[in-house]
Amino acid sequence: MNFEVDAILFDIDGTLVDSTPAVVRTWTAFAQERALDVGEILRVSHGRRTEDTLADLLPASEVAAATAQMEQMELDDLGDVIALPAAASVLRGLPADRWAVVTSGSRRLMRTRLRAAGLPVPQAFIGAEDVEHGKPDPAGYLTAAATLGMEPTRCLVVEDAPAGIRAGRASGATVLAVATSHDESVLSEADVVVKDLSMLTVTVTPVGLRVSATS
Repeated sequence: MNFEVDAILFDIDGTLVDSTPAVVRTWTAFAQERALDVGEILRVSHGRRTEDTLADLLPASEVAAATAQMEQMELDDLGDVIALPAAASVLRGLPADRWAVVTSGSRRLMRTRLRAAGLPVPQAFIGAEDVEHGKPDPAGYLTAAATLGMEPTRCLVVEDAPAGIRAGRASGATVLAVATSHDESVLSEADVVVKDLSMLTVTVTPVGLRVSATS
């Protein structure tokens, strides 16, 4: 499958970076501290802002402090954060003005994870604090497209989680899902699903980007 687009907008966790062990450890420790069901938290948290997940679990007055606590715990746990297959080669082949990241994590944490994984940090970086509503709301992807000066409908969103896929579709972008953190069966809302970024070939053209995907 081939796409002709102006820019690519990437999620980070589960798409470019594998931080799953650290995320599981952090949520497990937090849940045990507060006598919460970690299994249920992990079922609903992926692809969402930490503050949005915490808002479902805690009184409103505790969410801000708990979000800050979670971020520090995650910043302290970077030892096995790694780049996912082909993430480095795909990103390094893109012009700086043709890609962005849109993450449900904070800018500080996600920049740190990108660097820990040996990946470049883009100029266009939309974090949790840059939008009023997180995924599946499309605000992050709309903001990223605007930051690059692109029309959302001329962008390709690359995601790994259902919430992010819904956000990308709601923005009007074409959506490609990588089955790196979820089974393909729950990624069916994407326009195309591939195993990981190694299945992509991105060619820079005089007018944009040509993306070829093989299943």
